[in-house]
Amino acid sequence: MDVLVYSARPYDEAFLDSANAGRHTLTFTRASLDAQTAPLAREFPAICIFVDDKATAEVIARLATGRTRLITLRSTGFNNVDLAAAARHGLDVRRVSRYSPYSVAEHAVALIQTLNRKTHRAYNRTREYNFLLDGLMGFDLHGKTVGIVGTGKIGEVLARIMTGFGCQVIAYDIAENPSCLALGVQYLPLEELLAQADIVSLHVPLFPETYHMINRETLAKTKRGQIIINTSRGGLIDTMALVEALRSGQIGAAGLDVYEEEDGLYYRDLSSDLVRDEVFSLLISFPNVIVTGHQAFFTREALQTIAATTIQNITDFEEGRASENVLRPQG
Repeated sequence: MDVLVYSARPYDEAFLDSANAGRHTLTFTRASLDAQTAPLAREFPAICIFVDDKATAEVIARLATGRTRLITLRSTGFNNVDLAAAARHGLDVRRVSRYSPYSVAEHAVALIQTLNRKTHRAYNRTREYNFLLDGLMGFDLHGKTVGIVGTGKIGEVLARIMTGFGCQVIAYDIAENPSCLALGVQYLPLEELLAQADIVSLHVPLFPETYHMINRETLAKTKRGQIIINTSRGGLIDTMALVEALRSGQIGAAGLDVYEEEDGLYYRDLSSDLVRDEVFSLLISFPNVIVTGHQAFFTREALQTIAATTIQNITDFEEGRASENVLRPQG
């Protein structure tokens, strides 16, 4: 099957080519999918997209005028795809249901420890031969309370890691994970979790129900000085509300691998450009904020699984096989 791979970086090409092993004809383009680039797929029965590609109703309508019948995502999240529009136009949509949960959970820990022990600031100091410790004091993770919002596979792995540090782990989810309960994790309502946790890490998908779940009202109820980590989706946090909470000291630090307006920013080199996103510029100006470019998934093991699942999705579609990775509109 001929497949057009949008938003393809060199690592995408390497891992997909290795997993493909000649089964399908893969054509790679650096272009992101949007209304203007949709015509590139006119002669391709399948396209492969990433988190910053936009499969809106308009884009899907344009894809449907050509040969495209399959959209396969190189991601677990699918909030960038209008599933109802895809169903109306007869397009099959598939995703990577799971990949290494360790990749994201371990990145969350990296953000926690960097913010806590201020290793990013120490790194810059020592490169200038400044070995003063003033302003670099952290705290023992042992004995602290960590709140995990969302206890799927990633949240479960994070719970295991933080339990290993000697932390008390509390959690919020619409369904309790038996593996987390076996670890001694206590489930609480979200407001109680926010009020008790020294550190909060978000691991829920972005749905209308979870959009801006961290907002002015919920931030006002957090334990003062709390560290908040988001390696899931930027839209979970109202960024301006977070900025205000950082200014007031209500939030002590933030580690963000995602940003709600990251489209047009992430996965690009803008170092020579004038970035006009004033909110983002304000956010990264805080010394107690670390922003990474949606890289929590970015390990060899995760990319191998993503590539293998993507190729299998294409093969299953071509051969008419059912798959747990098929996405359908809700309701």
